[in-house]
Amino acid sequence: MTTVIIRVSEARIRPERFEAFRDMIVSAVREFPSRYPGLVDHEVLLAPPDSLLYVSRWRSEQDLAGYAGEHWRDQPVVLPGEAEYLVAPLQVRHFTLAPLG
Repeated sequence: MTTVIIRVSEARIRPERFEAFRDMIVSAVREFPSRYPGLVDHEVLLAPPDSLLYVSRWRSEQDLAGYAGEHWRDQPVVLPGEAEYLVAPLQVRHFTLAPLG
């Protein structure tokens, strides 16, 4: 069985900028599956008025490094201009699935 790496990036957003940030992120990540072949799937999760999660699932550490760079374990991917929307730096965490059977 292949181990999928689940990457969760959490943004804490200025409430008055929430909708604009959501639109920017959705637009930016829309093309990721065609740009990063190791991306299994991804989604944007919303918790208005101030939180957004970008959840991505990757086939391997190598594929994830191709997206996020060699420091993928510790450093989030920050899009140009993103900091102006945020009240705190992005947080990034990684998970793998626990077998249920």
